[in-house]
Amino acid sequence: MDETEVSNHNWKEYLNWLKTKYVSYPQTYIDALPDTLVWREELAFNEPMVETYFRHPSYDDYPVVGVNWLQAGEYCKWRSNRVNEMILIEKGILNPSPEQKDSETFDSKAYLAGQYEGNVRKNIKDQSTGEERKVKFEDGIMLPDYRLPTEAEWEYAALALQGNQASSNDELITDRRIYPWDGSTARYQKHNKNQGRILANFKRGRGDYMGMAGNLNDKASRPGPCNQFLPNDFGLYNMAGNVNEWTADVYRPMTGMDLADSDGHDLDPYRGNQFFQLELDEEGKPVEKDSLGHLKYRPQTDEEVADRENYKKANLKNYKDGDNEEFIKYGYGDYTLISDKARVIKGGSWSDRLFWLSPGARRFKDEDKSDRSLGFRCAMIRVGGSEGNEDSGGNEFDEGGRKIKRRYK
Repeated sequence: MDETEVSNHNWKEYLNWLKTKYVSYPQTYIDALPDTLVWREELAFNEPMVETYFRHPSYDDYPVVGVNWLQAGEYCKWRSNRVNEMILIEKGILNPSPEQKDSETFDSKAYLAGQYEGNVRKNIKDQSTGEERKVKFEDGIMLPDYRLPTEAEWEYAALALQGNQASSNDELITDRRIYPWDGSTARYQKHNKNQGRILANFKRGRGDYMGMAGNLNDKASRPGPCNQFLPNDFGLYNMAGNVNEWTADVYRPMTGMDLADSDGHDLDPYRGNQFFQLELDEEGKPVEKDSLGHLKYRPQTDEEVADRENYKKANLKNYKDGDNEEFIKYGYGDYTLISDKARVIKGGSWSDRLFWLSPGARRFKDEDKSDRSLGFRCAMIRVGGSEGNEDSGGNEFDEGGRKIKRRYK
């Protein structure tokens, strides 16, 4: 999980890449622009924020807002490609290619499928044949994809209950938590110089967004810097307050955990599965990548998965959601505002009361909508063991499973 929300600075890097690389497809840049008009309101003077919040460097380290769920997902894909490309460059496999454009930009999956060559410096040596070859995912060099965290992952990360573990040698959690910190208030309670200080950026009461003149409590009437407050016990900043955050899940009143006891989905519960199939040619190879350099995928059909035992439908957004199976939609517009586009948001924000800062609190927003109090952070699946990169002997390993040799401890 990212330590902080994705910042304005991060998003500007993304926009600059889109603008300079997809020169034949300027719409990709336009589609990625955050909606700065989210700051406007009928009875508030927010026009300065429309002009400055995203553009002015004073806000570079503040969370990007005005970004919808779909845009956040595209950013995750872009980040995955840029990180894997940099790994290959740092490993001496590829040379930097600042001249790459349009369909010849690096894409992780296109590279692994043999549809991106790049500026090769030196491919790796195949241990079985002794010849050079391109990197495979099985080599453990390239990383899995960045993505939005699921609701369950986000909530677990926000609570960070390891901070209430009696000791590292047992499984006893001494206390539960209402917020990502101990206690029932949003003020620092330990007897030191921080005692009494506000622990998150939120709305304390009507019109009270940051305290009083001369004694500002959270020092931010709107979003604050991404790392302004103390991190939780997982080292994550602003898992309560500052901005709400997108999660991957489709929203329903009942979460995946609510159904876990009957269905056995109590590990990594998630609502929103829609399965896709890589498009293959007659020889079983991926068809030619698209004009932006990505491999092509299509949604699976129910007929294709009908003979499977583990799942029978290709689109499971509505799976056991309490709606009548005969309905084509979730009654949207008839008796509910919930649709298959509704996505779970978590965390509370600078404009919310303390109630919404509890990791268990949940709301929703349509995936194609954005808000001035809503941002996101990225997550990535951990491959291999569930603990750190050190074995029992204290040896540390890199992402490829190779022992890291350090001169000094």
